[in-house]
Amino acid sequence: MKPTAAPDFPTGIEWLNIDRPLSVRDLSGRIVLLSFSTFACSNCMRLVPEIRQLEEKYPDLVLIEVHSPGFESGAVTGNFREAVRRTGVDHPVVIDHDHLLWPAFGVRDWPTFVLIDPAGNVVGKTTGEGLYGRLNLNIERIAREFEQRGQLERGRLQSGTAPETAREGGLYQPGKITADNAGMRLFISDSGHHRIIVADGEGKILETIGTGAAGNTDGSFNEAAFYLPEGLVFDEEADILYVADAGNHAIRQVTWPGRRVETIAGTGLLAPSPGEGGPGTGVALNAPWDLALLGGYLYVVMAGFNQVWRMDLATHEIEPYAGSGREALVDGPLEEAAFAGPAGIVTDGEVLYVADSGASAIRRIKRGMVEAFIGHSPEDFGDLDTIARMARIHHPMGIAYREGSLYIADTYNHKIKQFDPGTGWVLTWVGSGDRGYRDGLSGDARLNEPSGLVDFRGLWYIADTGNHTIRVYDPIRHVVSTLTLWK
Repeated sequence: MKPTAAPDFPTGIEWLNIDRPLSVRDLSGRIVLLSFSTFACSNCMRLVPEIRQLEEKYPDLVLIEVHSPGFESGAVTGNFREAVRRTGVDHPVVIDHDHLLWPAFGVRDWPTFVLIDPAGNVVGKTTGEGLYGRLNLNIERIAREFEQRGQLERGRLQSGTAPETAREGGLYQPGKITADNAGMRLFISDSGHHRIIVADGEGKILETIGTGAAGNTDGSFNEAAFYLPEGLVFDEEADILYVADAGNHAIRQVTWPGRRVETIAGTGLLAPSPGEGGPGTGVALNAPWDLALLGGYLYVVMAGFNQVWRMDLATHEIEPYAGSGREALVDGPLEEAAFAGPAGIVTDGEVLYVADSGASAIRRIKRGMVEAFIGHSPEDFGDLDTIARMARIHHPMGIAYREGSLYIADTYNHKIKQFDPGTGWVLTWVGSGDRGYRDGLSGDARLNEPSGLVDFRGLWYIADTGNHTIRVYDPIRHVVSTLTLWK
């Protein structure tokens, strides 16, 4: 895009993680990346690993997050400081209460990223995934050009204040949830706190896996570190919990009774494009988001590759299984089909079902073929309960199975929906469709971007990501309540 002078930050806006308001002039000589995002946006969270990769490669890069109350959830508005604490970000955050910066920079949706060069010009704007690939070369070129001119400031921007730090307790952005029915345990990906919570059905915390600080360390439960863990699946026979450690681009296994965490796939580095596979810990992955067990294999939805992979649990060899790697909604043979940011996977014991979030579709993998059940083009998103070929969902992030039916975390519609493959009907189970937080009768209850769900002892436990809680749906009484975690 043609460079244009960046508009200045308005006076009077609120700043966090820095001791003074910033202006474009203050940032002269620096490469600046503005991140227009929200604290309750699933897509924004998925981009965190790519942002971290840019920050690691370009330590001089100044990242500024821009949040506007009108675009945030009710659970966050008015409590931005606590939200910043829980995310653990250490870069400046702007709270644009009057919604001045979105129109000033021509932003229409989140997440959107605006690149400003050291001369104060807007030189790039992008949105969606693949952020690193689109910005890396541009930042490298800008850094080289302005360093040759002697106009590039080196070193981190001094904040003059300590970053907001997370408080103890509670959940932040819980992504996925699974259960050990025999052992009466729930496993919760407390994604924003980089840990796994183990609780019983009443909410009593039995143990915590991981230090709670972002990292990539194997070891005991007290030593191990995760980074934005997401999908979980529990192997009751082996007493092993498998974790899709999305931010570390790795698959981890958690074992009892030794209470150890071990990496079984991924190098810890993001792979820009899919390879052919190989020994698990020798293969670089890209944003593994959810997991399913079937026939001696661990199946992985690899959101960053737009593919489904599988690992042989006997050998720990991992390889692409379905999807060409192209981002699209294409049915057909495994190697020719295409997905668009798949985020959920489940099995009925014979076939696999995928929540293809970017395509707003539910896909089936059976006998070497991929087929769309719900959603037949990327434009088919919406909110419509009817027979599957006409039904509409919007950015589903989670999927579960019980007694012949699929249950969908219809994330952007803030609902849980039931899909019966036998009859072909899609029906809303939980949620009014309005973003919010409210318990009560299932049709009146309000959720906020639910991302995962599991059937446990006849109740449905829902990772209500945007509300930072676990909700419980009783299908007999048709009532939604909130699970209170306690020690």
